[in-house]
Amino acid sequence: MRKFPLSLGGHHELRWSEASYHAVHSVPANPVYAGAYVYGKNRRETVLDETGVRRKRIRKLPMDEWQVLIKAHHPGYIDWPTFEANQQRMATNTRPRLHAEAGGGSGGAVREGGALLQGIARCGHCGRRLRTHYRGRTATPGYHCAGKVIAEGRGVYCLNVGGVQIDEAVVAAFLEALEPARLATTLAAAERLENDREAALKQWRLDVERAQFAVDRAERRYRAVDPDNRLVARTLEQQWEEALRALEAAKAELVRREAERPRRLSATEREKLLSLGADLASVWHAPTTTARDRKELLRTLIEEATLHVDRDKAAAQLALRWKGGALSHLTVALPRSRPATVCTDEDTLALVRRLVPHYPDAVIAGILNRQGRRTVYGHRFDANRVGKAPLLEDPCLQGQGTGRRRRHCHRPSGCRRARRGALDASPPYQRRPHLGRTGDTRRAMAHSPDHGPQGPLPRHAQRRL
Repeated sequence: MRKFPLSLGGHHELRWSEASYHAVHSVPANPVYAGAYVYGKNRRETVLDETGVRRKRIRKLPMDEWQVLIKAHHPGYIDWPTFEANQQRMATNTRPRLHAEAGGGSGGAVREGGALLQGIARCGHCGRRLRTHYRGRTATPGYHCAGKVIAEGRGVYCLNVGGVQIDEAVVAAFLEALEPARLATTLAAAERLENDREAALKQWRLDVERAQFAVDRAERRYRAVDPDNRLVARTLEQQWEEALRALEAAKAELVRREAERPRRLSATEREKLLSLGADLASVWHAPTTTARDRKELLRTLIEEATLHVDRDKAAAQLALRWKGGALSHLTVALPRSRPATVCTDEDTLALVRRLVPHYPDAVIAGILNRQGRRTVYGHRFDANRVGKAPLLEDPCLQGQGTGRRRRHCHRPSGCRRARRGALDASPPYQRRPHLGRTGDTRRAMAHSPDHGPQGPLPRHAQRRL
């Protein structure tokens, strides 16, 4: 384990200890690392909790609310633009909080999994960020939204879909957008957008010039007033201060907008980008390109992907939001669930249907095994296989593959008549109202050809009769 230097409280002594996440993270997040002096990053606040008790807490302030920030105060390990880029990268690598997922925010750091939309996919039903999962030996990717878990319980999803077809459609749209012809059009549009930004920045520069002119005029008026006229001097001083504040605000806004302005591509970079568009498909499908590399490439152009699944039409509606605000809509066909092609014979299923209201799964499995019946794969019946038998409809005959399956029947504990067998406490069959049957009724039903089992009964079942 590598050692890491830690400061001992307020003393300027170093202690070498094992590296932790907090200790390592605090180094690139500290402005001192970039050669800046900062004061007032935190604020002590007194709040009232839910019980009305006063409590004190420390709140971290954003950078624009720090009391003192002196850049280039001392030689740093990195410059200030690199420090700000590192802060933005660490913020995007952080997994968003639960209540912030419905809004904007980071998509998290790219991982090694094969789900290409990890971190940028959103649910089209509730707006939450989709989660990824992998199934099978080949780790087939998929996406699901657990937004309904809070309201309707575990196992209920707004959306749960495989990711193979979704990822293929997104990759096709991504590579199509980077074709040389489309890329040239995109670069031309970016050039026009850059001209529009330059025109907007020109207006902000004019605002700074007007604010500077107002400051100069207010200063001349203040210096020209007679010092003995204190009332007029105080009024002119206030006007001068207001003009200075307006000038600082205009300069700060101009700096912010210039910082948000994308860097213009040079002629060499444009030529390289156009030549890359022809070879990007081969680079994408190269065996040396990892899933993490592909995700990084996708995030350079795609800001967000919203997914909406329509099971009735077996299709997924995909909305891609590109960098710059452009929106593309895709319709992805999903594979339909095919009907079951291998099913247990209907005679065995009919017998199970007759036995279900009267006996638990383990007893039914014993009856089927004594009659020499086997599953469609030649296995002996047990309680688990009986519980998975389709009882309300036959998927082989219906051709829909939606045969409902009943759960294992368990007798409720605490009922003496049910434990003695005098009262049947099994749950209702096919959602019928619960009917308590006495021992005489059970004997009559057991000997009836429509309800009783065909074949020998287990000994404990014979004792009840």
